[in-house]
This record gives sequence, C-alpha cells and structure tokens, in this order.
Amino acid sequence: MAAARSLGTCIFCKIIKVQATSLPGEIPSFKLVETELSYSFLDIHPLAKGHALVIPKDHTAKMHELPDEYLADVMPIAKKIALAQGLDNYNILQNNGRIAHQEVDHVHFHVIPKPVADDSEGLGIGGVSWPAKSPTMDELREYHA
Repeated sequence: MAAARSLGTCIFCKIIKVQATSLPGEIPSFKLVETELSYSFLDIHPLAKGHALVIPKDHTAKMHELPDEYLADVMPIAKKIALAQGLDNYNILQNNGRIAHQEVDHVHFHVIPKPVADDSEGLGIGGVSWPAKSPTMDELREYHA
C-alpha cells in the first residue's frame, strides 16, 4: 500500500502504522478492507455484531478538512462492508467535534448494523423518535439566503 499523506499520533494513526509495517504491534485490529487511502476494521466497542470503522489514511480531525480523494474512497468501502455482511438495515455515522460526539480526533465513519427495531442493538437514540424540528418556510428561506 502507498504511504498515507500524513499520520499523527492518535490511536487510528497508530493502527494504520502497525498495519503498514506488517509486524505485530501494540494496537492490533481486525482488518476488513484496505486501499491506498483508507483502512477499515472491526470496532472494539461495537454497538452490534459487525460494527466497523472506515478511516482515511490522513490525520485530519474533521470531515470538511479532509481532501476529497480520501472522502471518495470511504463510501465504496462502507458499501463493501454492508454488502459482505448482508445488511438490510444499518447506519453510516460520522461525527465532527466533541459536542457532536466525536471521541477520536481523526475522521472516521462507522458502519453500524441495525439487526433489531428497538435500541437493544445497533445505533439508538434513547427510545424516542428522531428529534426533528419544524421550521417555517420563511425560516428555511432565511437560512438558505
């Protein structure tokens, strides 16, 4: 695999570096798919069996800072993971910033199987419906302007 654009010292960068050396390291992972620009593996704290992470091989904290070629590489990998697991119901999740629940400051995408309709497995939002707002058309126009 080609070298990543830039790697840092976060846990995801360490996982990528260990895989690149082909030597056993402190941070093993269960690799699923790897490309020149991305690496995917099983999450060690899964919300459901098969919960996977897809990480770009670039140490960038937020999605809008990541070069487009890395973004273009991620979704086909997420699709391959969903297809390989035969998933009918699943979430693709990507968070940016602490208050948006990002825990590792390295862009990453979750592929989370949703095998049951309740919140017992997979991504849940606490047994409530999606907390959607109901703005007026004028409010939407103002925001759009």
